[in-house]
Formats: sequence, C-alpha cells, structure tokens
Amino acid sequence: MDKNEQLIKKAEEIIQGQCNEKGYCALTLMDTDGRPNTTTITPSKADGIRWMTFCTGYGTRTERIEYQSDACVCFNASNYHISLKGKMEIITDPVVKEEMWYEGLSNHFDGPEDSRYVVLKFIADSYTLFIDWQTLRGRI
Repeated sequence: MDKNEQLIKKAEEIIQGQCNEKGYCALTLMDTDGRPNTTTITPSKADGIRWMTFCTGYGTRTERIEYQSDACVCFNASNYHISLKGKMEIITDPVVKEEMWYEGLSNHFDGPEDSRYVVLKFIADSYTLFIDWQTLRGRI
C-alpha cells in the first residue's frame, strides 16, 4: 500500500469512528439566500470517503438541499482534517430509513416510520486530507 492509499485508509477509519453517535462532523450547505451555512451533524453510516448518510428531520437542511445539492463535509481534530466535497440527496425510502436508524434518534422521532424523519445521503466527488502532517487532494 503506497503513502496515498495509507492516508485514504486512515481517513476512512476516522470517519467510521465518528458514525452512530460516536462523533460528529461539520456539514456545509448553501442557504436559500445563496450563502453558505455550516452546522454539526452525526453521520449514521459511511462507505469510506465515498459516501455517508445522516439522519435528520424535514426542515432547514432539507430546504437547503432542495435549493442547492452541493455540500461539504468536514471532520476535524487537532491531528487531522478531512474535507469532502460532493452532492447531497434526500432519501425517504422506508427500507433505507429503517437501515440507517440508530437508538439516539428516538429522542427526536417516534421511530423509523416517523414521517418527519428523513435520511440525507452525501456522495463525495473530491477530497482534501491532512493526516500525520501530510496533505492529499484528489477526486473520487
């Protein structure tokens, strides 16, 4: 495994460690006034740096995605910075909602069948990784 593959693998491990109430990331979407807006959110599942899902309710996030699907996800700590750019989509499929459900969501929703509950899927197309004092940029 070369140096670049090692950095990508470390990034994937970091992201996986933040899923399902173990952590959070920053999510930037374009607001309906055309300006960026960043919030924190917990990823529910991830496939490395390629895609990840988030569980949330209908509201300002879904309005922003409907306005503009471009998104940036950032995981950051003192020893790493992982920035992923891509597109976001809103998923209402009951099977996916059930699959992405985790217990902490019961504080906000009545269950995976709750009509207010929705899954957001982020699909990355590029990345900037800063891990172990090494930077790697690329396209997916």
